[in-house]
Amino acid sequence: MADDLWKLSACEQAEGIRARRYSCREVMESVVARIRAKNPALNAIVYDFGEEALAAAARADAELAAGRAVGPLHGVPVTIKSNVDQVGKPTPNGVPAFESIVAPDDSPLVRNLKRAGAICVGSTNVPEFSLRVTTDNPLHGRTVNPWHPDASPGGSSGGAGAAAAAGFGAIHHGNDIGGSLRIPAFACGVATVKPTQGRVPAFNPSATAERGLLAQLMSVQGAICREVRDVRVATEVMAQRDARDPWWVPAPWIGEALARPIRVAFTKNAHGYALHPEIRAALERAAAWLADAGYQVEEVEPPPITEPARAWFSVALAEMKQLVFPIAERVGSPAIRNSFAWYEALGERVDGAGYLAGVAERTRMTRAWSVFLEDYPLVLTPFLMRPTYDWNYDAEGPAQTKDVMDALIYSYGVNYLGLPAGVVPAGFANGLPCAVQIVGRRFREDAILDALAAIEARAGVFAHQLWAREA
Repeated sequence: MADDLWKLSACEQAEGIRARRYSCREVMESVVARIRAKNPALNAIVYDFGEEALAAAARADAELAAGRAVGPLHGVPVTIKSNVDQVGKPTPNGVPAFESIVAPDDSPLVRNLKRAGAICVGSTNVPEFSLRVTTDNPLHGRTVNPWHPDASPGGSSGGAGAAAAAGFGAIHHGNDIGGSLRIPAFACGVATVKPTQGRVPAFNPSATAERGLLAQLMSVQGAICREVRDVRVATEVMAQRDARDPWWVPAPWIGEALARPIRVAFTKNAHGYALHPEIRAALERAAAWLADAGYQVEEVEPPPITEPARAWFSVALAEMKQLVFPIAERVGSPAIRNSFAWYEALGERVDGAGYLAGVAERTRMTRAWSVFLEDYPLVLTPFLMRPTYDWNYDAEGPAQTKDVMDALIYSYGVNYLGLPAGVVPAGFANGLPCAVQIVGRRFREDAILDALAAIEARAGVFAHQLWAREA
């Protein structure tokens, strides 16, 4: 039994620890053994804190034995993406020149996880600057998708996605500025929700400068997990107040009851991209599953996603060009410099006046979606409109980069709008997991998670199929 504790959800681990069916140490020993057995082939975790985590688990058991109050994740192993600060640990963001950066303090979400009793067992891999749709870098190398060695694990939270699927703990932190939570969840057959900006506090104590305005408006922190219930508890825990983030909003975690049946707008509009037939089939299955769960699913077109997607590649990229690209030119690899050049070629060039106008127009675009979401609180959309690509596909040339980005307009378009969105597996395409996306109202992650859970209840937890191959 103790050998298999790594297979349990975070909710099951936490409940079992509180009920004294097993100890924090036993859970951690099981997870650490799993990591040591499987991570060498996957390279999902690049900083292994297993020994520290085992010692912390022993202390957590002592706290339980002493009858002290414990948090909702007491003794639960978690990982943190290696672009977010953990006190005393490196935060290199996949860049060799940043390997010497050591965090002076915990970021807000790490502090919140620790306060809830979670124990960090490692840091997960990222691409350079966390700005590719796969996970490979010259510092730690590439992360392998557990489903197939040639498939991308997604990016930029590809280490987190692979770790979640492989069973390296049940909760894995990630972040998302253009799809970096949802792309790995799609590729690795796991679940996530990209929260609303302002839901989870964000700040890196090691940062020497503030991020650009649009980066602050588009980038969010979240969790990638095998099961939707774990995404729910992890996101709620991470969302606790931290004064270091002035964008944080004290919005209730559970929103007001929505009128029943909850209306779901369903779109298969690929906006000129050749939607893969197995992706289409997964969307149609998800729509039927939601209807079976009592949702009122209507095939109706939401406001355009193409306009905010184009703006991401023009207005937002103009900001990155000023603030990030020069650093990449100095210390980045040829691969990341090529990627940035190809990204830039996909958007219209804007000057300072164009940037200001674009930021203003973002409000109009978001308003249109907000009004639509009054009538349809949830929208079921495609996510990646093709099967998961090969691990280095986006680095092969500008045509390949364009193909992936054209297939992902429902990803980064949602980031530009600042709306919450989640993905959950709903089928297979070319033998690899594929997922659908649910978009919702601002600060209604709870409603999105309910819909994701309804799909998961009918599709099953895909990681269990992956583990069955090992038998």
